[in-house]
Amino acid sequence: MLFNSLQFALFLPIVFLLYWFVFDRFVSKSKWQLRLQNAFVVVASYVFYGWWDWRFLLLIAFTSFCSWGSGLLIGKAESTKKAKTWMWLNIVLNLGILATFKYYDFFVTEFAQLFHVSTDGLLLKVILPVGISFYTFQALSYSIDVYRGKIEPTKDIVAFFAFISFFPQLVAGPIERATNLLPQFLKKREFDYDTAVDGMRQILWGLFKKIVVADNCAVYVDQVFSTYTEQSGSTLLLAAIFFTFQIYGDFSGYSDIAIGTAKLFGIKLMRNFNVPYFSRDIAEFWRRWHISLTTWFRDYVYIPLGGSRVSKAKVVRNTFVIFLLSGFWHGANWTFIAWGAYHAVLFLPLILTGKNRKYTNQVAEGRILPTWKEVGQMFMTFFLVVFGWIIFRAESIGMAWEYVCGMFDVSLFMVFIKKKIALSNVIFITIMLVVEWSQRRKEHGLSFLSKVKPLLVRCVIVVLIIEFILFFKASAPSQFIYFQF
Repeated sequence: MLFNSLQFALFLPIVFLLYWFVFDRFVSKSKWQLRLQNAFVVVASYVFYGWWDWRFLLLIAFTSFCSWGSGLLIGKAESTKKAKTWMWLNIVLNLGILATFKYYDFFVTEFAQLFHVSTDGLLLKVILPVGISFYTFQALSYSIDVYRGKIEPTKDIVAFFAFISFFPQLVAGPIERATNLLPQFLKKREFDYDTAVDGMRQILWGLFKKIVVADNCAVYVDQVFSTYTEQSGSTLLLAAIFFTFQIYGDFSGYSDIAIGTAKLFGIKLMRNFNVPYFSRDIAEFWRRWHISLTTWFRDYVYIPLGGSRVSKAKVVRNTFVIFLLSGFWHGANWTFIAWGAYHAVLFLPLILTGKNRKYTNQVAEGRILPTWKEVGQMFMTFFLVVFGWIIFRAESIGMAWEYVCGMFDVSLFMVFIKKKIALSNVIFITIMLVVEWSQRRKEHGLSFLSKVKPLLVRCVIVVLIIEFILFFKASAPSQFIYFQF
């Protein structure tokens, strides 16, 4: 079920009304109120997830049960050694499932090509379950945090299933930690009108980024990337820039909708994007892009390896490990690994010189506009990211190389805006950037609406945005990019 579909537009209000006005109000005197409400979250989430393929519900249920059980076993373990054994069993089990569905065919194919053997009868050819990388990492973090003593293992299996399957963030994040999300399912939740209204605004802004920006950019990007050998350098550059905004509008738009939807149910999810294209260097970009994944690798891989408090050689190793894993997490293709390696190379000089934490504040802090130096830094960082997205978007490393070479052809200096769709995309992107720049210190682009008075003016702005979304939506709505990961 897509957030930008009619089915979800019907599903969400029904779930919302049942959640608050049936399981909260009508059974408010029952000691089973919280458990019934959590059970309803699980049912609603399984309906949401099963809309794609009900068979994969068995997989997420199995992952949830094993991770819940491992937490209890870790908590009851008589020694650290036994607790560690239970933790690693759950890690191996979950990563084994993930590897089977996501990477098995890739490794078999690569092995067969390397040794010139046939793959007949060896490939599984299974469909990748939607969101498996997201909920698997969420389950892993629970076992690890229980072992580390950061959270007590829960006996409440219903609350745990709700934690793993909570539908707003189930298929594309944010990848929540048990320390943040699970306790919210273990205590009574109160409806807060202001929070719910802010959630609706965040959903609206997410839909704008997805439907108006990302989906319209996708039309141009798909046309150019499918015929890249026939395009001029300037057209290739423009398509690369459009893809840069497409993937941001698509993924951060999903995150905004997910976080906003969670607010409707009294649940607070972590922020996943923090205006990453206003970054002044690559290190700052990675603190602002897909925050839930980058912090996951930092806390569960980079720091256990020694982080940056080891020898320079090990710092280099650790940096490449997390970036290569981050790339490979996105999919079974050498392009993702190359994308990760590319960013590791960009990141290394900063961490080796101790400048990776240079920019931890918002750009133009206390000012309306950035300095010329900041403008230059943002443009440099942005175009370094653009080249990375070319590798990410290409079907093969060879295609990525040919695309970049074609982009630097003499035709790069030709006039490239030849179609109305290109000009309209520039307008949509500009609107998004202006709004997000003005709200860069806030949680989302429409945070300013809470201060707009009177109510009539707020309503007019909301209606205009909705009309803008309906009028400028792409002819064919597309699935969210990160569903494939």
